[in-house]
Amino acid sequence: MDVLVLIDKLDDLIHNAKPVPLTDQVRVDKEEIYDILDQMRATIPEEIKQARWIVKERQEMLAEAKREAERIIKEAREKQSQLIAQEEVTRQAERGAEDIIEDARGREREIRLGAEDYADEILGTLEVNLSKFIAAVQRGRDRLAGRHEDDADDRAA
Repeated sequence: MDVLVLIDKLDDLIHNAKPVPLTDQVRVDKEEIYDILDQMRATIPEEIKQARWIVKERQEMLAEAKREAERIIKEAREKQSQLIAQEEVTRQAERGAEDIIEDARGREREIRLGAEDYADEILGTLEVNLSKFIAAVQRGRDRLAGRHEDDADDRAA
């Protein structure tokens, strides 16, 4: 289950809790909160695992792009060597090889930047989800802490 859905469930549970008469406190089912927190604990490692997989995929894409660029550069150099043997075609071969090399570098750069953008986008989404989760947990703890303070005030009075 998605962490954001669980956060919404927790928020709804607290928001829709029955109020304690004559106080600002509410009553919540402790087991329901623990159940949602357990689900969150189970979900977060999966999202982290997905983020790691994305980083690994990005690294593999970069390695593949580098191999492809090296292959293209090698082919370009081989073609360049063949063309140099012909004096009349020499200048044209040099220009063609340089264009191929430049194209290969451009393609490698394009693939690398695309992979980095994709990984950054996924990691940004994970960061937002984790921030929302932490904020929801903090709100729940703050509400619980507020109840404890009110209980202490009631006992003192």
